[in-house]
Amino acid sequence: MNTETIQVGALESEAIYILREVVAQFEKPVLLFSGGKDSITLVRLAQKAFYPAKIPFPLLHVDTGHNFPETIEFRDRLVEELGVELIVREVQDNIDAGKVKEETGKYASRNMLQTETLLDAIEEFGFDACIGGARRDEEKARAKERIFSVRDDFGQWDEKNQRPELFDMLNGRIDLGQNVRVFPISNWTELDVWSYIQQEQIEIPSIYFAHKRATFIRDGLIWSANDEVVYREEEEEVQERMVRFRTVGDMSCTAAVLSDAIDIDTVVDEIRESSISERGARIDDKRSEAAMEKRKQQGYF
Repeated sequence: MNTETIQVGALESEAIYILREVVAQFEKPVLLFSGGKDSITLVRLAQKAFYPAKIPFPLLHVDTGHNFPETIEFRDRLVEELGVELIVREVQDNIDAGKVKEETGKYASRNMLQTETLLDAIEEFGFDACIGGARRDEEKARAKERIFSVRDDFGQWDEKNQRPELFDMLNGRIDLGQNVRVFPISNWTELDVWSYIQQEQIEIPSIYFAHKRATFIRDGLIWSANDEVVYREEEEEVQERMVRFRTVGDMSCTAAVLSDAIDIDTVVDEIRESSISERGARIDDKRSEAAMEKRKQQGYF
């Protein structure tokens, strides 16, 4: 057994402990599911945590309407295979109701608009714990999060007022109106996630693997040209390239990377050699130095 396998085994045990603590300490938890590799990993961990019973909480997807089609197809197939409850809430509904305003222009994205839809869903169903796949290595604001991260009754996060978490003791006590965001894979790295997917032979959406795709270059990044939601100027030439996606967000804000990695083994090798963060291809993180932190303060995942 190599060091990497031992490391992933220890992380798996920690995540399973956290998931069991969530069910023990909260009345109505939910798993926030995007169809990306991190939330898919959480689903496998939840299966293991509660086997042979079914996963004891629903999955919630906040659908922006700008998702990659491959991700939505995978989502629907997975929940059908597992027999778990899937709750979908649409950002478009809030746009139609005038609760949020659609962005326009070159860098328009619905990423910020997800917050209102998520907070509405938490209130609608009375969820007191939302399990998510955020990891500390992804972004500096996420590095500040606790595993049990308390949100106030407006869904907001105060980075200066967090509970200590000593000796794996997780305090789930909350006041009326508060809820907690829970991050079972907070201590994992991108490589840890891929190593776990490799070890467990977990199926993931096809866009994570190299494939030929119509693309164009903007700001030094490779964008999909397959859908009208991706802004493209006339002079931005479309070419077919061999690419894959390291992270799955909206098509409008998630760029691809050149790659020949067509299976799990070659993806893991590619990640080991990479010197660029996976979120380097997420334009929504580049709006300001504190873009992610501001979104979290407003109630974002």
